[in-house]
Amino acid sequence: MTAAARAADGRRPRRAYIGSFTSAGGPGVLVAAVDEESGALTVLGGADDVPDPSYLALSPDGDTLYAVSETAPGAVAAYRVTGDKPELTGPPVAVGDGPTHLCPHAGHVLTADHGSGSVTAVPLRPDGTLAGPASGTLRHTGSGPHPRHQREPHAHQVLPDPSGRWFLGVDLGTDSVRVCALVDGVPVVHHETALRPGSGPRHLAFHPHGPDGSYVYVLNELAPTVTVCRWNASAGLLEPLGEASVLPDTPEGDAYPSGIAVSCDGRFVWTATRGTDVLSVLAVEGAGLRLVTTVPCGGEWPRALGHAAGTLYVANQHSGDVTWFTVDPDTGTPVRGGSIEVPAASCVVLDL
Repeated sequence: MTAAARAADGRRPRRAYIGSFTSAGGPGVLVAAVDEESGALTVLGGADDVPDPSYLALSPDGDTLYAVSETAPGAVAAYRVTGDKPELTGPPVAVGDGPTHLCPHAGHVLTADHGSGSVTAVPLRPDGTLAGPASGTLRHTGSGPHPRHQREPHAHQVLPDPSGRWFLGVDLGTDSVRVCALVDGVPVVHHETALRPGSGPRHLAFHPHGPDGSYVYVLNELAPTVTVCRWNASAGLLEPLGEASVLPDTPEGDAYPSGIAVSCDGRFVWTATRGTDVLSVLAVEGAGLRLVTTVPCGGEWPRALGHAAGTLYVANQHSGDVTWFTVDPDTGTPVRGGSIEVPAASCVVLDL
């Protein structure tokens, strides 16, 4: 039975899963109940047996939670989450250095290895546990104009497309998104899309409607913008169409966009920006985006966003909390609801 089905028949509360940096005092991986009415979180249990589980992803049935260990060398771990406390299912499997993102795809879990500029595939057993070791690694090549952040490749996210045929790898260091496929357990590049030099793409999100999720929104860390792209799943091609700012003015100080989410109805895109510590609301207007407003993120250094059932969640790393916001359905504007303390919070994933 899926996590959604268990929630529907009352077997257990809806869940959120929170990752954190143990090296900065974080608790590791937390499981939290989600209140049906308010979206409020209540911590149920946790596990700190994997260092720096900075990003998490759920299996399709919701029973297994995958975590990167953002270390050098890096690793991926699998937890059973059918109870209130995550239970490690076996030893972590080695991947590239400093993995920052992961996803299950085609019988494997894929990691984006920021430090080594690579994508690693680890095979899964039918029950969702890791069958390791890694079956293949794709090493990116290239660089960008930024003297500090783009001397070499820095894979930052890996995400399947809605068709399930492809996965997209976002590389901050090379200003590009690679459309890839798994061939006998090995990640292989099908097409590489170049973005504006110096933009520093970090994460992307698919529009939930339209043929094949026909628009993709790429959030750029080194320029506070979103690049709108057209996605052709049949051909496996990503075409940049233009950029939209996520801030009303070009900031004089540091501003580093981090997380991106799209509303379930496809009308709004939300982004988080560290430094300015704001959430941005962008309206979807055909093939473009329009900045509507920004609101405080509820803490400091918002690293990642989660979204489900009209509630937006923000993992604020430096202030050590996860804050939730009720979203106005007409304007897309987040209204702060509350928060829980999570030192060095890095991500929040919903099973909804």
